[in-house]
Parts: sequence; C-alpha cells; structure tokens
Amino acid sequence: MKLSVVIINHNMCELLRHTLFSLVDAGKNIDYEVFIYDNASTDGSVKMIENEFAQFHIIASQKKVGYSKAYNEMINLTTGQYILLVNPDIISSKKTLERTLEFMDEHADSGAVGVRMITPKGSFLSESNRGLSRQWIAFFKLTGLAKYFPKSRIGDRNRKDWVEEFQTSEVDFVNGAFMLLRKSVLNDIGLFDEQFAMYGHDIDLSYRIRLAGFKNYYFPKTYIINFNWANSSKLNWQFVKNFYGAMIIFAVKYLFKMPEIKLDGTGQLPLAYEVER
Repeated sequence: MKLSVVIINHNMCELLRHTLFSLVDAGKNIDYEVFIYDNASTDGSVKMIENEFAQFHIIASQKKVGYSKAYNEMINLTTGQYILLVNPDIISSKKTLERTLEFMDEHADSGAVGVRMITPKGSFLSESNRGLSRQWIAFFKLTGLAKYFPKSRIGDRNRKDWVEEFQTSEVDFVNGAFMLLRKSVLNDIGLFDEQFAMYGHDIDLSYRIRLAGFKNYYFPKTYIINFNWANSSKLNWQFVKNFYGAMIIFAVKYLFKMPEIKLDGTGQLPLAYEVER
C-alpha cells in the first residue's frame, strides 16, 4: 500500500463529506486506504460515511478522546508506506496526493511534508510554511525556545533569507491540517505523545522528526483549501486548559533539556533554504 489517509472527525458531517469526495478524486491513480476515527459525533457523520463511503475504514467511538490517542490507534491499523493526516474540513486539489508523494519519494531525508494552504476565498495561510499559530509563536518567544527553531520565522517574519509562499523549503514544523509522514520514520521515533490531547501534537512530532535527523518540508507546488480558518475557538475553560496546557507540556518536556540538532556541522540550526525542484 502506498498511502494511508487518517482523519479524526467530530460533528463535521457536511465538511467531511466534501473532504472525502476530494480525496477520492485525488486518489484515482494511487494505491491508498482511508481510516476515519469518529470522535463521538452526534450529527449523523457515522451513517453518512457508512452510506456514502463504505470502502473506507471507520472506528466510531462512543466517547470523545484526545487527538493523539485517536491518531495512534488509527496509525497502528495502517499498511501504507506513507501516512497522511488531514483535518475533516479541507478540500484537496486533484493532484495534491500525487505531487506530495512524488516529492517524498524524491527526498529520502524527508520525515514530514506540508503543503500550501489557502482559505475558501483564496488567501494564503501563513501557517502553511511557519507551522505555528500566533499564540504558539508568542509562547516560543516568551520561553526562549524560539532560538531552537530558526526555520519557523518566530523571531523576524520579514527576514530576507526566508522563502515565501511558492518556494519549496525546509521548515521546523508541519501543520497538522495536512501532514504527510513517512511510516518508517514513525517506526523509528514513535507515534504521537498522548500528553498532547487536543493541541500541540503536530508541533511535538515535527520536533522529534528533526531530532532524529530527518527533515520537515513545505511543498507549495500543490495546495489544499482549509475551512478551519474561519472557525474561532470559543474562549472557555476547556479550550484554555487544552490549548495552553499543551504549551506547558511542551515547555516541561523540552525547556530545560533542549537538545541541539546538528545539521550543518556547527551545532547551529541552518537557516531555511529553498529546495530546487
């Protein structure tokens, strides 16, 4: 099997339907499988999947669990050479799967690849190549962890040595909305850290991929439409606990024992660079 697609869904029936149709269209020339973890939805998502996408595998959980735990359970069932994690609210272009798989085949040092993300109105989402939300950038600055991640554009987004929207580049973090992973790398480094229940799991995994000597890439020669840009999280205790709690977990895990990633022979992380294609 070339590709295993893994999706976690919670009450996003209509958007999920469009996501799955776009993946079916994009996967016509690929040997692939799809695993969907329904996280205790109450909007008819399970019936929709069973009726319209019977060829896909589904686990219907009766209680909501953390993303890392759900992802790990699904990844353990996959047989693909590559694992693609996608949110249930994205639309893939027709060539996205083929082009990203081709890129990873040609770059044996790649552990994870993300793509250019745009809003439904066509605007570029900067999270595509920096991999972080504004809150996470502020967190890395305040804790001093930013110095370990020069490719994330945490310190100065206007630096001239940074690649832009349409330049393929190495990055620190791959955004979890579309995260293509090499299965052999996961076998080496392990799956998601289940301490990160709802947020930060993609950031932690991206960092561990680089610690293991592999590279994360931003590949903009294809794209997805990401609908989540318009969905602002409700500022309630559950959100605060999960979102900012993930930052605390990351800080405790790494802040006082941050290992250096020696990629350029100097002990320093090299700057982001354009990859010729």
